[in-house]
Amino acid sequence: VLDRFSKMAIFIPAYGTITSLEWKDREGKSDSRTVSLDSPFFTIYGRNPSLDLIQISQDTPAGKLSTKLQSVQQVVKEELEELESAIKRFKKYADRNRAIPPDFQPGDKVWLASKRIKTTRTTKKLSEIWLGPFEVLKKIGSHEYQLKLPQQWKSVHPVFHVSLLETVKNPSIPNRNQLPPPPVLVEEQEEWEVVQVLDSKLKRGKLWYLLEWRGFSEYPERTA
Repeated sequence: VLDRFSKMAIFIPAYGTITSLEWKDREGKSDSRTVSLDSPFFTIYGRNPSLDLIQISQDTPAGKLSTKLQSVQQVVKEELEELESAIKRFKKYADRNRAIPPDFQPGDKVWLASKRIKTTRTTKKLSEIWLGPFEVLKKIGSHEYQLKLPQQWKSVHPVFHVSLLETVKNPSIPNRNQLPPPPVLVEEQEEWEVVQVLDSKLKRGKLWYLLEWRGFSEYPERTA
């Protein structure tokens, strides 16, 4: 404290300093929230913060402390009830614009969105929008499903959200077959999955096999 007339200064030791950011944070905690009319500071301490620069601390009797604690507990209980009510209210309005998710059963065929699958395409625009179809193994939780993925997809987690899945529909055009799956690149080499060996024969001293490829059951002319 500086006296301008007597040119005397009285220095008061400060046991702690507070920054402008802390003052701003403290002032913000006194504002009311949308869930209830109480501020976060009042919810925790049972009173609004004092913004006086000089505060005199006083000892609080044990009886007042117990009363204050009960008051804070009651305020916290009311805040939790208000928060739960607000969550239900927000959910009610949000569900108005939400579509009912499809309920897949084990054994169903679904398409998988490729937006979260890393492919070998040089650009995302040239990659397939939907991958599969894949078989649904089981339902996990309320909105996730486990799919049967190819063995080459060992690094991909087989559980996907229902928003990434699409029901496989039968072709509307008669005698229209589904295209075979694309090859999988393994060490920069195209590979297909073999289902079983159908037959074998010797031709010019070499042993030839007749194979059934995964995804080519509707294309007997491509079995070789």
